Amino acid sequence: NTVVRLENILYDYNKWNIRPDAALELDKLVETLRENPTVSIELSSHTDCRGKDSYNLGLSQKRAKSAVDYIISKGIEKTRVVSKGYGESKPVESCICEKCSEEQHQRNRRTEFTVLGL
Repeated sequence: NTVVRLENILYDYNKWNIRPDAALELDKLVETLRENPTVSIELSSHTDCRGKDSYNLGLSQKRAKSAVDYIISKGIEKTRVVSKGYGESKPVESCICEKCSEEQHQRNRRTEFTVLGL
């Protein structure tokens, strides 16, 4: 149940598309999953604190789904990967929203994964 932060699975403000830098990191995860064919994971995505809670929850779910869709497109079985959006509820940068730097906001807009089963 350890959460693993993928260092470069980050998103632009108000977006959920997989950026080229994120694709490189997801490709590494795909390779790890190929090498460990019994492992299943949850990809969890997050937002920064800007925007309403309900909007951010939906946005984070779109981010998680786009990461899962990317992994599935690379040949990993969809039964091995689930998506979950957490909105702004689990920030890695605990700054006061109006005083967060753009870098802090960026670090909060991320995807992580948790191993669900071996």
